[in-house]
Order: sequence, then C-alpha cells, then structure tokens
Amino acid sequence: MTMQPLKAHVKKGRLVLDEPTDLPEGEVIELVPLDEVLANGGDDLDDEERAALHAELEASIAEAKSGELVDADAIFAELRAMK
Repeated sequence: MTMQPLKAHVKKGRLVLDEPTDLPEGEVIELVPLDEVLANGGDDLDDEERAALHAELEASIAEAKSGELVDADAIFAELRAMK
C-alpha cells in the first residue's frame, strides 16, 4: 500500500493533520519537516549539480530529436531476462 503524504500544521505546539486519514488507531508515523526550498516546490541542487542536470536534459532532448530513442518496454524486457 502506497500512502499519500499527509499535511499538518502546528497548533499550540501540537501537529494537527489538515485532512482525515485511514491509518489504524495507534499507528506510529515519522514526521520529517521539509526545508523551505522543498516546501516551495524547489530542490536541493547546488549550482554545479543543476548545470549537470541541465546538460543531461539538453543531451536527452537532442537524442530524442535525432531519433536515438530506446523503447522502455525493450529495456524492461532485457532487465527481466537478466534475472
């Protein structure tokens, strides 16, 4: 079972969920605060990592435009055959 993230806010020093949950009574969960960048939809890449990401994305776009694509189903079939 994949659980969707839960949002909560602090009220009088306590965390209060913003929506109901179907978690069983007594279930223990770990809450991890998001830093401000992640909470605002960003990421934690530094300038060097971001430049490398953009270079890889540009290379992938160029490969796609030149028809150098590989079907994902073919890759998955190869991986399954390796087991």
